Amino acid sequence: MPRYMLDTNMCIYLLKHQPESVARKFAQCRVGEIIMSAITFAELDYGVAACANPEREANLLAALTRRIKVAPFEQNSARAYGAVRLATRERKSDHLDKLIAAHAISLNVVLATNNIRDFSAYSGLVLENWTENVH
Repeated sequence: MPRYMLDTNMCIYLLKHQPESVARKFAQCRVGEIIMSAITFAELDYGVAACANPEREANLLAALTRRIKVAPFEQNSARAYGAVRLATRERKSDHLDKLIAAHAISLNVVLATNNIRDFSAYSGLVLENWTENVH
């Protein structure tokens, strides 16, 4: 059963093997406890398409998704998005963050992110920053 959803920055840190605290926290979790949103996967896949070496990056992303399940964005997530967007409608530029937040809320998982400030406005969202010291 999933406990954590990784934000895009946490997935990038795992792909780059830094910072060490992220890899350490990941290693402490059991198989199946960590997921990524289909929205995060879309962001990562865009990064692959836009990078200088797409073949290498596609292989790295494929390896990551063998270890971390991509959770589909389904009807419950879409319903949660309506409430998230309404509550933060003055914030116009972060639609992908709103979708990721709604997805985490709908699945009742902790969102692991290095952007605590960006996500703190979303009511009902539980956050953890894995770049900080992990015990």
